[in-house]
Amino acid sequence: MPLANIARPTLLLLALLSAFSATAADKRRIEKEADIPRFSYSIAEPLERVVRDKALFDRTAGKMRTDMESVLAAYDIADKASERQYLASLMQLEFLLGNYDAALALSEKMRALEEKPADKLLSGLRLRAMVAAVKQTGGLNTPAYFEAVGRAIRKELDGYPFALISNDIKSYKASAEVAGEGRILGGVRDVLQATLDKNGGVLSSDLAPGLISARYALETAIPLKQTLVSTYSAYLDQHKVEKADIWAARNITLPASGKYSPVRVAVWDSGVDTQLFPQQLLKDAKGQPLVIAFDLNSQRTQGELFPIPAFYQPKLAQLLAQSKGFSDLQSNIDSPEASEVKKFMSGLKPEEFKPAMEGLGLTGNYAHGTHVAGIALEGNPWARLVTARISFDYKLQPDPCPSKALALRSAKAHQAFVDFFKKHQVRVVNMSWGGSVKAGEQALELCGIGKSAEERKTLAREYFEIEKRALIKAFASAPEILFITAAGNSNSDSSFGEFIPSSIVLPNLLTVGAVDKAGDEAPFTSYGPTVAVHANGYQVESFLPGGSRVAYSGTSMAAPNVANLAAKMLAAKPTLKPQQVIALIKSTAETTADGRRKLIHPAKAMAAL
Repeated sequence: MPLANIARPTLLLLALLSAFSATAADKRRIEKEADIPRFSYSIAEPLERVVRDKALFDRTAGKMRTDMESVLAAYDIADKASERQYLASLMQLEFLLGNYDAALALSEKMRALEEKPADKLLSGLRLRAMVAAVKQTGGLNTPAYFEAVGRAIRKELDGYPFALISNDIKSYKASAEVAGEGRILGGVRDVLQATLDKNGGVLSSDLAPGLISARYALETAIPLKQTLVSTYSAYLDQHKVEKADIWAARNITLPASGKYSPVRVAVWDSGVDTQLFPQQLLKDAKGQPLVIAFDLNSQRTQGELFPIPAFYQPKLAQLLAQSKGFSDLQSNIDSPEASEVKKFMSGLKPEEFKPAMEGLGLTGNYAHGTHVAGIALEGNPWARLVTARISFDYKLQPDPCPSKALALRSAKAHQAFVDFFKKHQVRVVNMSWGGSVKAGEQALELCGIGKSAEERKTLAREYFEIEKRALIKAFASAPEILFITAAGNSNSDSSFGEFIPSSIVLPNLLTVGAVDKAGDEAPFTSYGPTVAVHANGYQVESFLPGGSRVAYSGTSMAAPNVANLAAKMLAAKPTLKPQQVIALIKSTAETTADGRRKLIHPAKAMAAL
């Protein structure tokens, strides 16, 4: 089961997935993502040619279309996000075929399935504008068409409350600014083509829809880039209104003296630059920061930070600056770093895609744990940090590839981490990471392992269950420790996707979703029955290794805000049990009017003690 940090949502990643006659009663119910039917597609032509050549693309996509329609017709999918993915691919196909009314109808079906308030308004925004523009002007990608698209988008945006949609529009603008043909074709070459070659000219239904997304982007998003950037920029410039910050009044800082006790907090993540927290470290017998670390092969290793490969060492400062640039783009901040990122990403050549994206992935992993630690420790001089370093892969092709041996080593590593926490009397553990059975299945395909989709499904399930059982056993073996985990950034039901740890149910485990500084639901946050509370996870400022500060978004940032609160509660009252801490956090959280969010309230939680 490949583990990944849960940080910024899709900005740095290549997105590969961008009335039916049967009634609900006739359909078979699907309760888990891994149970959605799989299909395979033999493709003989180079995939770059497929996405560029209309006739070849139409032939290639025909079978995909039939299969997606069959799934929607025959199955009742419990997760609306998964159903929306099918509808999105079909919508893109209809538009590419010139069936604009059919595309619009599918877009409205997607919109009806949206669950978040902003998504209910904005879903299909660009598609609606494109259909209206092509009907009005009679042509596609002409000056008149571009102008009409911009007008239609702006007219619709002006009818919506800015506070509700502002975060989404900032993300739309940032995505448009870094869009480039080289990124799209680079992903086709280095992810899809590489996988096709490893699997004897066959792609699964997990990856093949990436071809639809790629052609749709080449035909619609890239030509519209300047129109989209200009339209979103003008809208944001007219509404330079900062949202109210609800967290300033809720957060508390513990004094350095008084009736408090030290509390040990573990950041189980990609590693921490402990030099940034000199007064908040738990040290070993030699006076060194307490660290336990495992490498990508789940073998014991040394070092509190993930080692930077020689190729990237001279580029590290530049990569960290790019990290800030992406953050500034997402916040609509016009900084030198943001300008450099826009230039770099939009001008990327296909052959530059792999080293660029792997470098960004490496940097994100390298910085992730330190950023999380800064949030977890802020305002708590009684916190004592324990660093538990887990290694996340950053490569486009998995390295190492999934195997039973790796799953068994990972299972032992999970228990070793928890045994280490127990030995050193850790009270709170933050886990801003996760994995799923579906991710394992895709990793097998990327590696060329398995003769068929069904064989990969079986192998992925076996490896996943090994690790899931180990995690549950490890957590249960430490009932005195409170484990806090991030819900995930897939904008879907984490239980349906079987994400772990976030879908696990135990009395000493708390799953956290993300909102912004005003308490509005983050566009990316996952949800579901295990997501108990929400905290600020949108543009949260903290440290990078070396000491500079940057704002990141993700449920990765929301979870340590809750770990921060739990550690303060335990510093004030060390006798609290994990279940009591969870009960106090949940009982003092405020449920929003729509019932979707339960916003933690640190001041009320501390007062309740």
